[in-house]
Amino acid sequence: MTRRAGPPIDPRLLRYSRVTRRYVVVTAILAAVTTVAVIVIAAMTASVLSELVTDPSRRSLAAQSGHLWILLGALVVRVIASFGHDRYAHRASASAIAELRAQALDALTDPDRTPPRELVRRREHATTVLLRGLGALGPYLSGYVPALIVTVLVTPTVLAVVAVTDWPSAVIIVITLPLIPLFMILIGKMTRERTQRKLATMSRLSAQLLDLVAGLPTLRALNRARAPARQVADLGQAHRRSSMSSLRVAFLSGGVLEFLATISVALVAVGIGLRLVTGEMSLYAGILALILAPEAYLPLRQVGAQFHNSTDGMAAAAEVIDLIETGTGPTAGARSRTCTVAGEPIRLLDVGVHGRDGWAPYELSATADPAALTVLTGPNGSGKSTAIAAILGLVAPDEGSVLVGSISVAELDPAAYHEQVAWLPQQPVVVPGTVADNLAVFGALDSEALARASAATGFDAVLASLPDGSATVLGGGGVGLSAGQRQRLALTRVLASPSPLLLLDEPTAHLDAASEASVLSALAARAHAGDTVVVVAHRAVARAYADRVIELPEVIGVR
Repeated sequence: MTRRAGPPIDPRLLRYSRVTRRYVVVTAILAAVTTVAVIVIAAMTASVLSELVTDPSRRSLAAQSGHLWILLGALVVRVIASFGHDRYAHRASASAIAELRAQALDALTDPDRTPPRELVRRREHATTVLLRGLGALGPYLSGYVPALIVTVLVTPTVLAVVAVTDWPSAVIIVITLPLIPLFMILIGKMTRERTQRKLATMSRLSAQLLDLVAGLPTLRALNRARAPARQVADLGQAHRRSSMSSLRVAFLSGGVLEFLATISVALVAVGIGLRLVTGEMSLYAGILALILAPEAYLPLRQVGAQFHNSTDGMAAAAEVIDLIETGTGPTAGARSRTCTVAGEPIRLLDVGVHGRDGWAPYELSATADPAALTVLTGPNGSGKSTAIAAILGLVAPDEGSVLVGSISVAELDPAAYHEQVAWLPQQPVVVPGTVADNLAVFGALDSEALARASAATGFDAVLASLPDGSATVLGGGGVGLSAGQRQRLALTRVLASPSPLLLLDEPTAHLDAASEASVLSALAARAHAGDTVVVVAHRAVARAYADRVIELPEVIGVR
């Protein structure tokens, strides 16, 4: 998607980043100090040189000591301001990047702002923006933004001083100065398109590389781990070509702008030389105008040199702010009601969720009663998992509504509601830590309930087989357990939970027939004890334990 050209500094960046706001203020103050120092340096240099040439009585160190001390002081001030700004700029840009990255991650991991389905769709692009794209914001903040602020302050001030000193030189500067931004605009249009293509290419390449990395364990198990080597090499070459094309434009644009500035200063110098020869201006005025002329072009030259960084940085800033502003779920203010889930039926009223492949589910009307085991079944893609997500409030239906009793899930406070729900997704959550930590990841469990659940799921045998039992340390994603063992752990956690509403998505996946029957029997017993249990299942054996079976039809041709 091509973005419309916006202001050099995105106002949203200042709104979301407190560090950036403070950085812009400090940069403006230091730019004002630099402007004063530049004019003082030029005036003192012109005074010393003109008096040395025209006034023999002033050709001594003592006679020029006042000018020299002021000149030295101005030089020191300019050096300190430049050094202080550069040192502060790099720290401020790093802090701003960390601040924006944290806000974007908060937005992406908040299910109220980014539903899980939306997160999956945007995962690869968000990874590229937050890990690599956001790095371009550093040169943008430390290079382009200061150059832009210096241009706004220094160039008009220097031009005004030159106009007072030698108006013909000011006229030449006014005529030639617009050539630099003109060529910047022409080059920038091509640079912007290349930058957007590069970011899109990086997102695509990163997504392909992540898919390869995720599939490496499978390829290694099949003894084909070296098969993708050629594909990885091709991805690297594609990224190199994309980066080099952008760098070529950056180098060429810098050369063109440098050439324009050099020619413009030469025109000013020729005019001053001719007027000095004919006696139309004083030596002091000529030297002062000649020293200040390059200073009028220098900020624009720096802006041009940093323009490539600006396109990368502005694209990165726009992308990360779009992630921060992500919010397709219900607003927090609209979700403040609470309710007691125990004993209340769960009603889906003409629920429809529209995805990239159409509606799934579509016009789903169903009721899950307390003290009953409700089974959702149907072909792949019919919207069973989406229906569970809608009950949880993680997905906002595009049509219809989900009610807990008489209250819409869209109105419920998520934290208070989810405390009363035990959820088993298709991919169970296993965090780095001990087995005991993972069993209690959603809260402490009653020891008797945990023992009964472990016996029902067969997790007690898993614990007996582990070297340190419940103290066994697991890695990220459940490393240290097989797929079936991870499933048993997650099932045990849900069955031992005191929550009155249990939502399970394919709970018997990776289990043998005997374990499947034991788990379904435990779920039916839990339901008959008064809880509301909703299970997504494909296998026909689940129907034997169900009090109600809701068949979701395959959605065809509904767009």
